Amino acid sequence: MSLKPVLMATIAMAATLTWQSVAAQASAPVSREQRKAETAAANKAGELTPAGGGAAPVAKSTAKGPTKSREQTKSETAAANRAGELTPAGGGAAPVSKTAASGPTKTREQRKAETMEAKKKGELRPPGQ
Repeated sequence: MSLKPVLMATIAMAATLTWQSVAAQASAPVSREQRKAETAAANKAGELTPAGGGAAPVAKSTAKGPTKSREQTKSETAAANRAGELTPAGGGAAPVSKTAASGPTKTREQRKAETMEAKKKGELRPPGQ
């Protein structure tokens, strides 16, 4: 057996092992304290995504404190509740105006009369159609 192929195989193996050790050092595991410090810094900067995978983080406002007092907010919410303008909990459908849903426009007798007239004319569809 010749010395040249053995030498080439040894060099290739050494290069592979060297590359693996260099790559392992570059991606060394981060300690728990380092990870906590990184997370705290990202939280303080407002760069964390909310729990549940919500929307992307938005820049925090530079304004200090709320623009309304708690009493103002509570009174506005109570007024919106009385007016029926609050969206139901859980993000339901948009509120419907109370005046728009005032009730039926026809009486039961009027509807029955219309149905009987349509029946006489043969305009009713058969059941299941």
